[in-house]
Amino acid sequence: MLSGFKKFILRGNVVDMAVGVVIGAAFGGVVTELTKAFLTPLIALVVGKPDYSKLKFDIHGTVFPIGDFINACVSFFLIAAAVYFFVVVPVNALVARMHKGEKPLDPTTKKCPECLSDIPIEARRCAHCTQLVMGKAA
Repeated sequence: MLSGFKKFILRGNVVDMAVGVVIGAAFGGVVTELTKAFLTPLIALVVGKPDYSKLKFDIHGTVFPIGDFINACVSFFLIAAAVYFFVVVPVNALVARMHKGEKPLDPTTKKCPECLSDIPIEARRCAHCTQLVMGKAA
């Protein structure tokens, strides 16, 4: 029973997932601090109020503390923007630069003109609808 557990734990995708969770948690802390230290004060310069936690309204004696919700929404937006501009955009640019010289693979399938199913490039008849297909590209 323990040998099965050992195999499960040492399987590649489980270890990769564990590493991803740990790195993701650490990165989350970095992004949170970036937001708190840089982006929130920047918003405070523009808008004039970085903390909305004291905002609330009341209806018939019931208090609705919407300030914490607004803070959470602003924080989410700032974190999402930070991740996009500081991680996604640079990684996409790096990947595009790495694949710049690669040419796309030649297609191995074509569309049947009758049923629009994918069929092998060399096929003369569609296996799905039996329609005759001429040439290499339909």
